[in-house]
Amino acid sequence: MQVPRMIAGVVLLAACSSARPAAVPTSAPATPPASNDAVKASTEAVAFPSTYAPRPSRTTLIRNATILTAAGPTIQNGSLLMQDGKVVAVGASINAPAGAEIIDAAGKWVTPGIIDTHSHMGVYSAPGIAALQDGNEMTNPVTAEVWAEHSVWPHDPQFALALAGGITTAQLLPGSGNLIGGRGVTVKNVPARTVQEMKFPNAPYGLKMACGENPKRVYGGRGRAPSTSMGNMAGYRAAWIRAAKYRDDMAKWEKEGSDPAKRPMRDLQLETLALALDSEILIQNHCYRADEMVQMIDLAREFGYKIKSFHHAVEAYKVRDYLAKEDICASMWSDWWGFKLEAYDGIQENIPLVHEAGACAVVHSDDAQGIQRLNQEAAKAWTAGRKAGINLTRDDVIKWITINAAKALGIEKSTGSLEPGKMADVVIWSGDPFSVYTKAEKVFIDGALIYDRNDPRHQPKSDFMLGITPEVVR
Repeated sequence: MQVPRMIAGVVLLAACSSARPAAVPTSAPATPPASNDAVKASTEAVAFPSTYAPRPSRTTLIRNATILTAAGPTIQNGSLLMQDGKVVAVGASINAPAGAEIIDAAGKWVTPGIIDTHSHMGVYSAPGIAALQDGNEMTNPVTAEVWAEHSVWPHDPQFALALAGGITTAQLLPGSGNLIGGRGVTVKNVPARTVQEMKFPNAPYGLKMACGENPKRVYGGRGRAPSTSMGNMAGYRAAWIRAAKYRDDMAKWEKEGSDPAKRPMRDLQLETLALALDSEILIQNHCYRADEMVQMIDLAREFGYKIKSFHHAVEAYKVRDYLAKEDICASMWSDWWGFKLEAYDGIQENIPLVHEAGACAVVHSDDAQGIQRLNQEAAKAWTAGRKAGINLTRDDVIKWITINAAKALGIEKSTGSLEPGKMADVVIWSGDPFSVYTKAEKVFIDGALIYDRNDPRHQPKSDFMLGITPEVVR
């Protein structure tokens, strides 16, 4: 969603922020869905393949750093070896291979690259003029047929600004004006001519859904459904019923011999929804209120699909036990609240409470400015948790913007932590990454130095910015 930051007024911190949540009721398991193999076979996914290739890199050893791995305890005076685009070793002492570049990071900190699960870079590009407002196809409550990547403008200056904040990976999503807004795309934050050159290799697609006020405001204002919360729910259910039939028809066709003359007519909308039913496409669900999140869980159970992450989730703290039990991530703001009624009951302890309950807590931006300092957003939530008596460490908090975010996007086996064999997406910080005074100094993506705060040769500018902004004398 696109909203301005607002200075919050007075909020009543509900007693439920510290109360123990009620037990989760048990439900009968959903009927296993039919196979999606026929649907997958019928899609044209290869029509828009990732052409991403890691930039040239050299073997690099970072020494004498404080390392937050997001996979284990902090390593003091540690070393990290990157080779052929991968993390090769991380530990207290690592020998440098012959010919390796050695970076002395004494006094500096190293973390995995920061991952934002909810961004509109490229689809709501800068400058914010009508020609670049391509993030919301608000022509029908269900537009699962649209793909965010077909709106992404790679020359959006916001990509470079996010890179300077340590962002190496982001999920670019459609907006939240529709019940089902379309596919999102996960990208590596590298300068590129095309979105295909940025697409994270083998990352699953996300499907943007939205519950709550936005869809009923957009379509109710036009005198059509949905105009109420019950209209929202009816709209989802009708869409999933159509998708289930499409999936089953395709499966039947394949079982009966796949005669091209008898093949069901291809439907782009139902194709996406059918793949989401089997979690081939991951549900990324914009939802603020606790009661509506639980209703969406019930909806997912009815049709046998899986919600990967609730986004914004301002009231996640009220249902954190549900999130833990269902293994659903919550992608949250540190302190946005109050800009509409469904966002009114937010508390600053939201993220720490979700983490404390054993659920997957994520800090996201949904904002062109917030993405530039996502590390500070995490620090704000950590501070609120400490004040409330929730004992967290940096090793806990770094997960909110790295490995937990990777899990929400289905890419945790490739990135999100500093472990041997994973992509060498690495940030060197000038100091403690959770300090307001700290800046990202160097950003590596697949082992290649993409950004260096002290070297203009590694400070990417989009084609749009070339010749527009004057050179800054440092």
